[in-house]
Amino acid sequence: MSTIKDILENASGEIWSVRSEQSVLEAIRLMAEKSIGAVLVMDGGRLTGILSERDYARKVILENRASHNTPVGDIMTRDPVTTTRAAAVGGCLSLMTERRFRHLPVVEDGRVLGMVSIGDLVKTVIREQQYTIDQLEHYIAG
Repeated sequence: MSTIKDILENASGEIWSVRSEQSVLEAIRLMAEKSIGAVLVMDGGRLTGILSERDYARKVILENRASHNTPVGDIMTRDPVTTTRAAAVGGCLSLMTERRFRHLPVVEDGRVLGMVSIGDLVKTVIREQQYTIDQLEHYIAG
């Protein structure tokens, strides 16, 4: 069974973040530029929140706020759920499905190591299942 460490080893290693005092517009521009659905909010080197496209849609657009003068800290999800490299992919997938979020920061000893998306987890599960199917087919044909 794969762990979060396996996913991070195949990732780019880049961590995209903004500070809570930056404007939401800056954060959305970064997400668009990097083709990502969420960005970490880091203040003083520590994780203070996460900002997702969902946060933007619900807390800026629907509340008729202005992106250019709304600070990220006003709309971010504070104290996001995190995981570690040792966590099982299946457990993280269940957690994200139950709690209805799509991005999970990976943190150890207060240090952010990366972030995984629900898409990363689903791809890993599909790859594992395909491997199992291939092995069973080989055994049966065998």
